[in-house]
Amino acid sequence: MEPPASPWSFGEPSRFDARDDLVGVGADLEPGTLLSAYRQGLFPMPSGHAGDPMYWFCPVQRGVLPLDGLHVSRSLRRSVRAFETRVDTAFEQVLDACADPRRPSGWIDDDIREAYLCLHDLGWAHSVETWRDGRLVGGLYGVASGGLFAGESMFHLETDASKVALVALVDLLDDEHAADRLLDVQWSTAHLASLGVVEIDREEYLRRLAVAVELPPPKAFA
Repeated sequence: MEPPASPWSFGEPSRFDARDDLVGVGADLEPGTLLSAYRQGLFPMPSGHAGDPMYWFCPVQRGVLPLDGLHVSRSLRRSVRAFETRVDTAFEQVLDACADPRRPSGWIDDDIREAYLCLHDLGWAHSVETWRDGRLVGGLYGVASGGLFAGESMFHLETDASKVALVALVDLLDDEHAADRLLDVQWSTAHLASLGVVEIDREEYLRRLAVAVELPPPKAFA
């Protein structure tokens, strides 16, 4: 369901500071605002200080995972066979596991939680989950719009459980439009790079995003 349009403007990307990932402060977390932001290459994160307005980022160097570039080791292939994966059967549990305050560098606060639960209810936010013996042991969640999947966070309770969810996500996106789909991970890390994530500059990301958002969604998220 397409929500009401956002009353906020994020400005022209050509006016973003070429050296700063932070490109905006303020607005709200209504579904229309969030979707507008993602479709323009932005995503929100709290400042970490209660009462502060929301921060909006469009990284100068963006982490993306090419769908034909996922590195699947022999041990990970064994793990894929050891777990069951599901889509959108435990979104709230995945979100809460990602938001666990005991995790280092946690950033998912109550406002973010409620906003993405609402996006999920409307059909725009999705979870890919890893299960063993009927128990949720890992997963990831993100926002899908057309051919964009913007990954937000992942968690694991067993070795490789989050990686297995990522393998499943790539499989879900790998269809006749795979060459133009965009799997966004925001920022690259050493761990993500080991899985095949690469960095592209902001201008290239926005160019590819404009193509991706016009594509039909993958069947799993349609």
